[in-house]
Amino acid sequence: MAIYQSGIIFDGVNTDDPNVWTIDAYMQRGGYQALKRILSESMSQDDVIAEVKNSGLRGRGGAGFPTGLKWSFMPRSFPGEKYVVCNTDEGEPGTFKDRDIMRFNPHALIEGMIIAGYAMGAVAGYNYVHGEIFEEYLRFEEALEQAKKAGFLGEKILGTDFSFNLYAHHGYGAYICGEETALLESLEGKKGQPRFKPPFPASFGLYGKPTTINNTESFASVPFIMRDGAQKFSSFGLPNNFGTKLFSVSGHVERPGNYEVPLGTPFSQLLEMAGGMRHGKKLKAVIPGGSSAPVLPADIMMDLTMDYDAISKAGSMLGSGAVIVMDEDVCMVKALERLSYFYHEESCGQCTPCREGTGWLYRIVHRIEHGQGRTEDLELLASVGNNMAGRTICALADAAVFPVRSFTKHFLHEFEHHIEHKKCLVEHKWF
Repeated sequence: MAIYQSGIIFDGVNTDDPNVWTIDAYMQRGGYQALKRILSESMSQDDVIAEVKNSGLRGRGGAGFPTGLKWSFMPRSFPGEKYVVCNTDEGEPGTFKDRDIMRFNPHALIEGMIIAGYAMGAVAGYNYVHGEIFEEYLRFEEALEQAKKAGFLGEKILGTDFSFNLYAHHGYGAYICGEETALLESLEGKKGQPRFKPPFPASFGLYGKPTTINNTESFASVPFIMRDGAQKFSSFGLPNNFGTKLFSVSGHVERPGNYEVPLGTPFSQLLEMAGGMRHGKKLKAVIPGGSSAPVLPADIMMDLTMDYDAISKAGSMLGSGAVIVMDEDVCMVKALERLSYFYHEESCGQCTPCREGTGWLYRIVHRIEHGQGRTEDLELLASVGNNMAGRTICALADAAVFPVRSFTKHFLHEFEHHIEHKKCLVEHKWF
């Protein structure tokens, strides 16, 4: 996997060095300087949160919510325990950035979580790791031990009154546990199903205590902000889209991998970094933010910049930054069938519209793909989607509907061809 280094999370990280993940290598790159400064200067919690706010850092897990604002929701005057939780349950198809942070730069995540714990008065933090990345989980455990031995974790850190413990928790690979309240349920030892909101985690989170949950990349960006300053961080990117972002580029490109670039980088430039289209094929479509983001055709995508606002204005989402590239040979009906099957399999079953609706979507697309489609199926897909979106506890139903709506909108002629001619317009290919 390629990693384009641009100055925040992967600055100075040589991924060919087998020891690049160790605490010694991290400290040579300036690691833990931010934490030392915060503690030595006895910075106030308000000052730390203000710096994160001023940086303009937005959540890197999908929603793009301002991180500093989220931290300010923590009721710091609450007399009991408070927690910070990292969401490394990276189950979105096409996304593989967080695992590389844990593989090559785990101490950035650890330091970011310690700083978050200090800023919000938390007693402990938990990193919930996706069940299908076991080697990275073990590496993170080793990094935790290194941080403890160096005095950055535990009681009275660096001789101060600040104490903070951090733990890793290995999940079981359920996509639904990427939803923050389902993650909390799983972390508590229960079935991973979303909770009703409100109450929100900031007031009733892990074990019923105030909890702040952020994505891996969000926490890993914090040490840079606190070491080099909010202004330096915001010098990357565009207004309202500050900093760099890790994009997981997969599909029909010559060099699939993770690329860290400033937000606002043109998609055409990102595609060029990934080596361009494989075998010189033409670009057909792109899913810009993970499988739940609406697909965009090539003519729209090539004019876009990779930031929250531009992608949203075009009718999709930046999401987790998983860029799935499809060339001219992809059958869009077949691609949608595969995506619909995934959401059908991963629905937790708690809400009837999602439990039943995801199955209906898959079966309808499946029969269209296999030459059994009917003209009324396109209207039926829209009807089922309308009865799913916005009608469930969490957004998994919406995540299943978005691809259906966008595929049939932008590539309707392929679905109509399948229904009329009982075969594909193009050769089947799904990566």
